[in-house]
Amino acid sequence: MVGESARVPVDRIPVNLLTGFLGSGKTTLLNHWVHLAAMAGVAVLVNEFGDVGIDHHLVDTVDEQMVLLDSGCLCCAMQGDLIGALKNLALRASRREIAPVTRVIIETTGLADPVPVLYTLMEDNFVAARYACDGVATVVSATHGLDQLREFSEATRQVVAADLLFITKCDRATPAMLTALQVALRELNPGAPQRQVRNGQDDALALLSCGLYSATNKPPSLAQWLGEEALQQAATRQTQESASGWLLGSESNVESEDDEDGAGRPLAQRWREGRDARAAQSRRGPEGHTPGVTSFVVVFERPVPWLGFSVTLGHILSEHGKQLLRVKGLINVAGTTRPQIIQCVQGVAYPSVTLPVWPKEGPFSDGCSRLVFIARDLDPAQIEAIRAALAQLPTDAIALRMSSGDSMLPTRCWLAQRMPVIAPNAIEHEAWFIQPKRLRGRS
Repeated sequence: MVGESARVPVDRIPVNLLTGFLGSGKTTLLNHWVHLAAMAGVAVLVNEFGDVGIDHHLVDTVDEQMVLLDSGCLCCAMQGDLIGALKNLALRASRREIAPVTRVIIETTGLADPVPVLYTLMEDNFVAARYACDGVATVVSATHGLDQLREFSEATRQVVAADLLFITKCDRATPAMLTALQVALRELNPGAPQRQVRNGQDDALALLSCGLYSATNKPPSLAQWLGEEALQQAATRQTQESASGWLLGSESNVESEDDEDGAGRPLAQRWREGRDARAAQSRRGPEGHTPGVTSFVVVFERPVPWLGFSVTLGHILSEHGKQLLRVKGLINVAGTTRPQIIQCVQGVAYPSVTLPVWPKEGPFSDGCSRLVFIARDLDPAQIEAIRAALAQLPTDAIALRMSSGDSMLPTRCWLAQRMPVIAPNAIEHEAWFIQPKRLRGRS
């Protein structure tokens, strides 16, 4: 059991999303996890109890929608009403009808796009005040995952939204199948660690520690969470290689042995053929450029105005949301000493998280803000336009006016956060800022 002293204190309950395509094995993993002591205090939201093997581990029936396992894990049937289930959990815990909930895991259906689920969590004011999006874990089958990525856009969106990737059924896959899948996953989401799962079992702490609110004493490394090293390596590979297609990857370490599905051709050969066919099709398309997964890093050498940054990135997400698979960053906000962690998935901005201090080691010890972008189908001109927009951030006063009439701004959850608002004629002192009372005055 994870004791209270081992948990990182948070002001809101962290929520992990467990997703994966049909047949990926996520329910098998969940059946293993719910009976472990590490899941004490964790509430698992599922659509139906019948899919989770809880019959012989039931300790108490709280009501027709809630059961308590002997591990201390609380299973809840949300019956399609995610917001209602989260509200019910919060209200019953506040009335002490159930034990305090320390974390929530939401299992999505196999065809679910995780982005709307994340959006829903942040749109309801009651839920957003009590729960915080922590991380997304995506389960991918080693035997069928590669074909699913080729054929189903839902599988691709689940992978690019992930903070952690579980590769299941590794005991049933050939080395060639596993290696080819790892190459594809790394190109789609180079910042997400990959865990190989055999016999449907893995450590529950891997899931509980994949996001910013770690269930262990050691929170994830910022450099590792941002995946900056992996992204830089991916960008270098992409510059050096001439590979085309929306999945870019080197086949140098993909074995050429036949797989076991009767296709009759080496797996690496079929992978190249599929990639080349997509490249040929894309060259005939109207875009005029070859689509691919790219990554780039934007560095801010000076503190940034929070509202100006929020509005500018919000406009970037509005314009390129479907192409921006992930945006992660550590931001030095003007007027504060504590950095803000931000992340966005395909046009959806997570509420930011405040760190107590800047890291003393690693690439962030210089106190500079960094944004890491993973994008698809962005041409060089679009990337340069994004860089230029972030290099010319408006003042907070101008940003307030810009955002006043934009109710659909993706980053409006950031605008509601309490941050210093710095007017252009403010006086900076060593310990504070002095600014005019009327912020909305002329700039």
